[in-house]
Amino acid sequence: MIAAQQGEWHRPGPTAEQRRNDLWLGLGMTGLALVSLTLARSTGAFLLGPPPSGPEQLFWTVAVTLPLIWRRRWPVATLLIVSVVFIAGQARSAPETQFSSWALFCALYTVGAWGQNHQLARRLRIGVIATMFAWLGIYYAVTIEHIPPGAFADAVGPVPPVLAAMVNGVLVNVLVFGFAYFFGETAWVATRREHELHAQAEDLRGSQAESRERAVLGERVRIARELHDVVAHHVSVMGVQASACRRVFDRDPGKARTALAAIEQSARTAVDELRRMLGVLRTSGDAVAAPPAAGGVERIGELIERARAAGLTATLGVYGDSIALPESVSQAAYRVTQEAVTNTLKHAGADMLDVRVRYLAREVEVDVTDDGRAGGTTNTVGLGLIGMRERVTAHDGDLETGPRAGGGWRVRARFPLPVSAGRSS
Repeated sequence: MIAAQQGEWHRPGPTAEQRRNDLWLGLGMTGLALVSLTLARSTGAFLLGPPPSGPEQLFWTVAVTLPLIWRRRWPVATLLIVSVVFIAGQARSAPETQFSSWALFCALYTVGAWGQNHQLARRLRIGVIATMFAWLGIYYAVTIEHIPPGAFADAVGPVPPVLAAMVNGVLVNVLVFGFAYFFGETAWVATRREHELHAQAEDLRGSQAESRERAVLGERVRIARELHDVVAHHVSVMGVQASACRRVFDRDPGKARTALAAIEQSARTAVDELRRMLGVLRTSGDAVAAPPAAGGVERIGELIERARAAGLTATLGVYGDSIALPESVSQAAYRVTQEAVTNTLKHAGADMLDVRVRYLAREVEVDVTDDGRAGGTTNTVGLGLIGMRERVTAHDGDLETGPRAGGGWRVRARFPLPVSAGRSS
């Protein structure tokens, strides 16, 4: 897309600060040109012949330099004005030539660097340069007949004096106009490339945002499927318990009450899990993903064995009294631990892995640390962290990721527990 737009790109106009700088540049150039005119008049160095009147000299000096105050706002008009006044001033033998030449150089450069239509700017520069060389040829043709006989009396070189003067003038103009064209073209190309880099960066940021959004949607669907399985399990249990309650309701009221209590607990759990499932599906759209294999905190030991098999010194610590966790919380804790361990194995370059499960009064916590490269285990915009945050957020928990003070990386997730969560030995 960017490549297709390169030929159509027009350079934006100058900023307010750049226009102010041009104002000071034009005024400064005009002031210096007036100083140069004063010095030329004081020394009588009228290289182009007898000069016009004083007011006319002032007019040509100001007219060729002052338009530079608009050089970046209207570069084409500035170049045309400066070029016409430059030739007219020389035709009238205006004595100021140094800063007038610099004004022409600056205007020619500005059209190349700031012309919004680069094709027009290229044709205009070539036309102005060709016109200047044509004027140089006319000037030589007119002045060569008026050269005094003794003008080159001290010439000792092998090249005829008139030819040497003409070649020297041509070479100087070739260098001046060539540099003006080259630097203007270089500035325009550099600005266009900077624009392309900004556009590519914007496209990349957009693609990354889309990738993160797709990852979030896919992760939410996976979480919802897991919660769906949990809800379906509890509903099935409720059906079995209701059937058992109906059979023993008249013969054994105690067992019936136990079954009804279990139905009540299962119903509350199912409603809670259903609320979480609907929460993660609020913006999930139509994303489709294959459901991962089931797992809970009881399988964290398998992750430790996997890390040991990969060569890490891995430890697992369980603190507090074991709690019969809701199935969705157990799965979420396992998935967070699994992702953290996987990142350690793949990216951290660690030698040590420590996993801790803490059963607290109102929450369960999983804490995974390693001694690898800080920042190497989790990318703050990576898909693994997205999955962790989605799972923890679905259960109204807290997730902490970041480097440890003593080196390495840490992932800690806390999941609040329902008040009815029981404890088992």
